[in-house]
Amino acid sequence: MSIMLLQRLVCLVAILLVGAVAGWADEGSPGRWSVERANAWYAEQPWMVGANFVPSTAINQLEMWQADTFDPETIDRELGYAAGIGMNTMRVFLHDLVWKEDPEAYLKRIDEYLAIADRHGIKTMVVFFDGVWHPVPESGPQPEPVAERHNSGWVQSPGKQILGDPARHDELRSFVVGVLRKFGDDPRVVVWDLFNEPDNSNAGKWGGTAAEELPPDEKAKRATQLLRKAFQWARSVNPSQPLTAGVWGEPDWYESPSEIEVLSLAESDVISFHTYQPIDEALELIAGIDDATDRPLLCTEYMARTAGSTFEGLLPEFKRRKIAAYNWGLVSGRSQTIYPWSSWWRAFDEEPKTWFHDVFRPDGTPFAQAEADLIRDLTASE
Repeated sequence: MSIMLLQRLVCLVAILLVGAVAGWADEGSPGRWSVERANAWYAEQPWMVGANFVPSTAINQLEMWQADTFDPETIDRELGYAAGIGMNTMRVFLHDLVWKEDPEAYLKRIDEYLAIADRHGIKTMVVFFDGVWHPVPESGPQPEPVAERHNSGWVQSPGKQILGDPARHDELRSFVVGVLRKFGDDPRVVVWDLFNEPDNSNAGKWGGTAAEELPPDEKAKRATQLLRKAFQWARSVNPSQPLTAGVWGEPDWYESPSEIEVLSLAESDVISFHTYQPIDEALELIAGIDDATDRPLLCTEYMARTAGSTFEGLLPEFKRRKIAAYNWGLVSGRSQTIYPWSSWWRAFDEEPKTWFHDVFRPDGTPFAQAEADLIRDLTASE
C-alpha cells in the first residue's frame, strides 16, 4: 500500500470516527447526492471561473439587495467586465433581513440580478448565511466605509441575536425554503452554498471587539446547529442544483476535522473550500483534498496577493485539476478589499501599491493587465 493511499485511508477513517461521535455518518443524509450523481453533474459544467461579487456601490449584502440601494445598472456594467475576461460564474451573498422586510420584492430583485448575469453568460453560486464580520446587522441605510479599512461594513447573516438562540433558528426556514422553491430548478443558479465560514470568531476584525461577538465555542456550536437545519430545509425542497458548505481556516480538515467541518464535508454534494495560503502551501493543500475525496472540488475563496495567493500561482493548477475557482472581489469599491487584513489594526493613508483583493477599477481597468490576460487565456478554451 502506498504512503499516499494509507494517508487517505487514515484521514477518511478520522472523519468517520468524528462523525460517528457527533451522530452523523460520512455519507450524510439520505438526500445527499451520490458521488456518481455529483460527478455526472460536474462533467456537464464548464470549468467554472469567477469571483465573489458585490457591486462596487455596495458596502455589504444589505446594501446590495435592499430596495433603496439595489443597483442593477452597476451590476450589469461590472458583470460585463467579468465576462470580458472569460469569467462565467459569480458567488453572491443573500441576507435574511432583506427577506424579512419583503420576501416577494426580494425574490424579484434576485430574479433581476440572475437575468443580468445570464445575459453575460454568468451562472451564480448563491450563499444563504454568513458568519463573517459585524455580528449585529441592521436593515436600512448602511454606514459609510471606515477609510482605508478592509471590508469595514460587511455583516453576518443571521446576526448573533438569532444565531445565538437556537429557539429562533426556525425563523430562518422560510428564507431558505422560499428562495429554493423559487429558484431550485433555475439553470441560472449553479450551486447553493448554505453557510459561509459559519464558525468564524471574527475577534479584532471589522473594527469591533471580541466582546461584541458570541464566544468562539458558543458560536461554533450554534452555527453547527443552524447549518444542520439548513441542510434539512434545503433537502426538503430537493433543488436540481447541488448543495455545499465550505471548509476554511487552518487546512487540517481531513486530519482532525471539527464538528462543523465533519457536518460540512459529510453533507455537501460537492466539496468547497477556501485557501489564502502562500502558493506552496496552497498547492500541498489542494493535492491533499484532491486525494481525499472523489467529489467535485470548488475553491470558493482565494487570491490575496500580498499573502502569496495569486492568480498566476493558483489558476493554472485549478484548471489542470478542474477545480472551480472563485477569487475574492471583482471591482474595487465600498467594500475596500484592495486593502489587506492588516488594515484592521494598521492605518493606511493611500491606496496600496499591490492590491490585496479585486480585479478591476470601477471604470473597468484591470489592476494588473497581465492577470486579466491570464484569466482570459485560461478560460478561452472553455
